Amino acid sequence: MSNIQPNRHIEYDWWPKPIPENVTYGEGCYIESAQIFKNFKGTKQPAVEIGNYVSCYCGCSFSVGENGHVKVGDYSLLNGALIMADESVEIGSYCLISWNVAIADGDYHPIDAAQRRQDAIALSPYAPNRPVRPRIKTAPVKIGDNVWIGLNAVILKGVTIGDNAVIAAGAVVTRSVPANTIVAGNPAVVVKQLD
Repeated sequence: MSNIQPNRHIEYDWWPKPIPENVTYGEGCYIESAQIFKNFKGTKQPAVEIGNYVSCYCGCSFSVGENGHVKVGDYSLLNGALIMADESVEIGSYCLISWNVAIADGDYHPIDAAQRRQDAIALSPYAPNRPVRPRIKTAPVKIGDNVWIGLNAVILKGVTIGDNAVIAAGAVVTRSVPANTIVAGNPAVVVKQLD
């Protein structure tokens, strides 16, 4: 059972478009609105893999670049999360991801000031003689099983989060997180070891 119809439209959805063809989803998957794929540009086959009994509420956004790939494990819940993948974001099973959580596998803009200026011009749709965007660094994000990520947390490129970890509300995670720990702060640090 699912609210996804055979034509890939969502039952009672206000968004007119279907789920993209290169998004796969498992049994019992619940997607509140196909609008979560508004910023989807993925070309991989598949670009997004959603497991069995996953719940994705309409505050979510899968902002997947041409070469990006996202995988969400069984029974995970995404409630208002922003997933930005130009390379790879993997979320395990039984994960709880709260409102305004941002998970990004790239910087999305250059650190160098001159390149950042070039990037701003390249992103302006009506700029004359638009340059090509500079190359942006990416590194995969991997979130283990049974992870809880609290409200407004940010997970940055190259981070691995171990199984059973808890990411406190508002944490900015710049380094990998050991399994069975709670991290908090900016930058996030281990504040408790779980039994």
